[in-house]
Amino acid sequence: MSKKLAGKVALVSGSGRGIGREIALKLASEGARVVINDLDPAPAEETLTAIRALGGEALACNGDVTDKDFGERFVATAVDGFGAIDIIVNNAGYTWDNVIQKMTDEQWYAIIDVHMTAPFRILRAAAPFIREAAKKEAEAGQEVFRKVVNISSTSGVYGNAGQANYSAAKAGISGMTRALAKEWGRYKVNVNAVAFGLIMTRLTEAAAGDGASIDISGREIKVGVNPQVLKNAEALIPLGRGGRPSEAAGAVYLFCIPESNYVSGQTLVVGGGRP
Repeated sequence: MSKKLAGKVALVSGSGRGIGREIALKLASEGARVVINDLDPAPAEETLTAIRALGGEALACNGDVTDKDFGERFVATAVDGFGAIDIIVNNAGYTWDNVIQKMTDEQWYAIIDVHMTAPFRILRAAAPFIREAAKKEAEAGQEVFRKVVNISSTSGVYGNAGQANYSAAKAGISGMTRALAKEWGRYKVNVNAVAFGLIMTRLTEAAAGDGASIDISGREIKVGVNPQVLKNAEALIPLGRGGRPSEAAGAVYLFCIPESNYVSGQTLVVGGGRP
């Protein structure tokens, strides 16, 4: 049986760890050649190794997705290395929470930049290739679909206390998704978003004491969730638990396969039944 994504080229930002890694592995397992990305080279190399162990092909474009030239570098890695762009998954991101009266401008702009500005720049950088490829395909009488999947959150759909920055950014990415679906429909590009609820990664696992932290461009940002808060959140999920990264990746995969060729401009909530 042929693989559904055989011959496709996918770009997945933030794919060294967590959900992004699982997305990259899922797409690779279905035949896609993948350009992965992480802020740090080590986890990116681990994902590269895992994809190659599956018999797949992958390249890395590491670095901060908020750098002004990152979009161009990311796209160039795919075009120069694999000669195409078929799938773009804007996944990279993190949270930096605080109630609004204590939230600094730095916190606000850092989250807006990583969740909205970075995807905007990546998609803008990909536009010339997509436009030219679609023109050639139309002239040849071919109907070739490409896929964009932006990662949103239930915080962006319903809001979440302590996350004015993150909720605004994730609501914004859903708005960008709807706008781009209308702009790029003529190029046969399906543009959709997946809004995750509680998915169990290092950013959401139970945190004891002061919890763990991650380094983002020299900033030490605490991650993890208070164990009682996490327990309460899981109790409200009809399926009874938080989602696994592999399950999150499966939802993204649905928007990458041919069966979704007539679905565009949608935000799919993936929260185990919890709104």
